[in-house]
Amino acid sequence: MTKKISPDTGRAALRALLKDRSPLGPLKVMAEHVGRFFQIPLPGFRPYVVFGPESVRRVLVTERNKVLWRNTDPVTDLLHHGLLITDGEEHDHYRKLMEPPLHPSQLPGYTRMMIEQTDRVISRWKEGETVDMLIESRKIALLIIMQALFSRDVWDDLPRIWTPILKAIEYISPGAWIIWRGIPRPGFRKPLKQLDDYLFGIISERRKKQVMLLGNSNEGLPSHDEDTLPPGATQNDIPNDLLQHLIDAGLTDEIIRDQMLTMLIAGHDTSTALLAWIFVLLGQHPQTHVRLIEQIHHDGRSILLDQVIKESLRLYPPIHIGNRLIAEEMDFDGNKAPKGERLFYSIYLTQRDPAIWENPDDFCPERFAQGGNKTPPMSYIPFGGGPRACIGAVFGQYEARVVMTRLLQSFTFEPLNAGKIHAHMGATLEPRPGVMMKVKHRMPNIGN
Repeated sequence: MTKKISPDTGRAALRALLKDRSPLGPLKVMAEHVGRFFQIPLPGFRPYVVFGPESVRRVLVTERNKVLWRNTDPVTDLLHHGLLITDGEEHDHYRKLMEPPLHPSQLPGYTRMMIEQTDRVISRWKEGETVDMLIESRKIALLIIMQALFSRDVWDDLPRIWTPILKAIEYISPGAWIIWRGIPRPGFRKPLKQLDDYLFGIISERRKKQVMLLGNSNEGLPSHDEDTLPPGATQNDIPNDLLQHLIDAGLTDEIIRDQMLTMLIAGHDTSTALLAWIFVLLGQHPQTHVRLIEQIHHDGRSILLDQVIKESLRLYPPIHIGNRLIAEEMDFDGNKAPKGERLFYSIYLTQRDPAIWENPDDFCPERFAQGGNKTPPMSYIPFGGGPRACIGAVFGQYEARVVMTRLLQSFTFEPLNAGKIHAHMGATLEPRPGVMMKVKHRMPNIGN
């Protein structure tokens, strides 16, 4: 039976909302006063919330067939049949097609491109200029994801696609639609169509290129053997990227668009948040920042950077909550979550649970030193877990290492608003109002 929320707890949750300017505050209050299973008591919106390793394991592994990823939220309206919102055999089919370009063995091949895209962004920075690392991180992440997965250089297209992408993210972010699903939402139709047109244009260009090189693209030649190519053409003329895998599988343009948009939004927005939060935390902890610079300067890479990335993901997981629809009643230690209800499993609360983590709200990268993290399985889940763990988890962490190393080698970063940043619950958990940094070129052979 769900524990009732006392008036005192309700008032404490309201105070936390006003103080933190985010629903994360009230969630922490509920977790402290009610426990690891509670129901949010809003009119028209009463999801069940669970957290902790045992509950997470039920949702992600042992009883995952009792929940559905597909729901009636705006994310379904936007992504249609994207990987994130399909279930069963349909999901498994798409995932199998999409895994090869993101396999760890492919990552070294992306390194030079990641560095080059980072350099393109920072080449525009002026000495002593103030930049918002939330915006700059988004530019870098967009350039990388589009090049890596679709072999598309979008540098010149950024002004064209920037607003449509931000509107797509806004469209699926929490808002008044949570209480009133049918609320009018003006201002989205045009930019979302612009984004669709852009993606369909990429698909069309690739199909035309394939027809030119291989003949009828509907027949499909997945091997792309040199013997099948016309004189002068090589395998390099047909990129072996995610887009090509989807085309070779015989998927329709509409389904390909769904997967492209899924990877574009989910892939770049999570990387944006991760990079931005790293800068927030380094700005708030200058001693760690200095140590990190010293390691990168002397060794070329940094074990501490890996730990900083992990700790950033623990404190501020970009995907901070998992949203499911209960298909069959679930039992969480005697607490019933009925069929047909919405279920949230909180990554944020799990990764800050004081019963699991020592000083859970403190930034302590060293907790991830070798042999240092003694927490139980399913207590660290920034990329989910089980068979449906994030398909881009390894890619995203590799990208963060490459990009952060390049940035810290190239510039010094002086935080300007480190103490005035709060976590905003959008499509991802991102720092608001931005991450303002004064940047200066780093002098050669100087470590700090």
